[in-house]
Amino acid sequence: MKPIWIVDDDESIRWVLEKALARENLATKSFANARDAIAALEYETPQVLVSDIRMPGDSGLDLLQVVKTRHPGLPVIIITAFSDLDSAVAAFQGGAFEYLAKPFDIDKAVELIRRALDESLREANVESGPAETPEILGQAPAMQEVFRAIGRLSQSNVTVLITGESGTGKELVARALHKHSPRAAQPFIALNTAAIPKDLLESELFGHERGAFTGAQATRRGRFEQAEGGTLFLDEIGDMPFDLQTRLLRVLSDGHFYRVGGHQPLKANVRVITATHQNLEQRVRDGLFREDLYHRLNVIRLRLPSLRERREDIPILVRHFLLQSAKQLGVEAKRMSDATLTFLQSLDLPGNVRQLENLCNWITVMAPGQTVEVKDLPLELSEGQSALQAAPELPAAAPHAPIAAAAAPAAPRPDGWLALLELQAATMLSDGQQDVMDVLGRQFESALIRTALKYTHGRKNDAAVRLGIGRNTITRKIAELGIDGAKED
Repeated sequence: MKPIWIVDDDESIRWVLEKALARENLATKSFANARDAIAALEYETPQVLVSDIRMPGDSGLDLLQVVKTRHPGLPVIIITAFSDLDSAVAAFQGGAFEYLAKPFDIDKAVELIRRALDESLREANVESGPAETPEILGQAPAMQEVFRAIGRLSQSNVTVLITGESGTGKELVARALHKHSPRAAQPFIALNTAAIPKDLLESELFGHERGAFTGAQATRRGRFEQAEGGTLFLDEIGDMPFDLQTRLLRVLSDGHFYRVGGHQPLKANVRVITATHQNLEQRVRDGLFREDLYHRLNVIRLRLPSLRERREDIPILVRHFLLQSAKQLGVEAKRMSDATLTFLQSLDLPGNVRQLENLCNWITVMAPGQTVEVKDLPLELSEGQSALQAAPELPAAAPHAPIAAAAAPAAPRPDGWLALLELQAATMLSDGQQDVMDVLGRQFESALIRTALKYTHGRKNDAAVRLGIGRNTITRKIAELGIDGAKED
């Protein structure tokens, strides 16, 4: 907890309050004038501020105005003489928590400070959990450019291509573009094209008619129909199979599509936002992505900075994720020491914001104390290595943390991954997502098989033996999950 600041030019007042609060085991920091307190606010903040109203130089009301501008949730208690009471009370209605009239009873003063302290701590912990459209946090100049772009696009229906490394928050930005668009009242539908097997992706996008293929026992609406009037977000568009690119181009060109096995054209009133971590220009040159589709999608390009380009945002992101994780698990939020935050800011986290979120989930479950020191971080990080890789994204879920942090050789601590799995399942269920068992089961199987293939250098038969499954089973799973890099023994 941060200290309570006492600002008063009367040394005896400062001394009395310091001693009284020390008996309550409350830390304090004192200032003889408002000017020094205002200067200190540039680099730190108190939990509660107690200030005299009349002091040489800047007054307590000047200090109050500065505090309420910079930190509107910070409780401020003003000390005033009876002769100032009427004017002070009128001014305090603009933001002071309460006032202390001189001469004051010290016990009542401590009681009032404790009430302000409770209010401050309550404000600190009432961080909004995952809302329908989560906040995008960032004070770095690169993120301010992103916010400005979202604002400029707020009343537009133009197609947007979001680029950036994996884990930078591309789906969050897509949701923000939808939320601030004229289509905000209509559905936002997300689909990760890299997470759906090629044979199923066409049906996922456009739907299918009954009897269109084996197993199609009923007509099914695709994502274009589900997003009617709203926004369709296609993540990892660079991985879309070439033949499906042609169908997508046709929809974007004439606004119509057919269900798989259908003969009746359907009109698509949908805004399409796409995202990729790949270099689409290079994929066009390599013949892997249609140039005409690229130009259709690249109307407005929005690039998200990596975490390396916005290291100053790490402290606010960490605080947000720790509060969010603690709320989901129903525990008290942990905090990182200044040394730990400085250490994290020095790392190159390849998984970007998603990796940082995974780390905060791990800390909430595994860190021993409420204040997290460098030694409490996962061993891979504390040794200066960035081994917590981002897990695969959910095919169409709200943008919460993936299940686990990594497929790294080092074994996780006992039960840590199970707690994270429970956290992810709770998040998805609270968001109302369907097919949670299927989604998480596919991720679990994919992670196991990919890791086994790494250990066997791609030899799938050897990997099947190591996993304790049959040769035909692993062959089928590799095809269903779209896993690359497997080879015969």
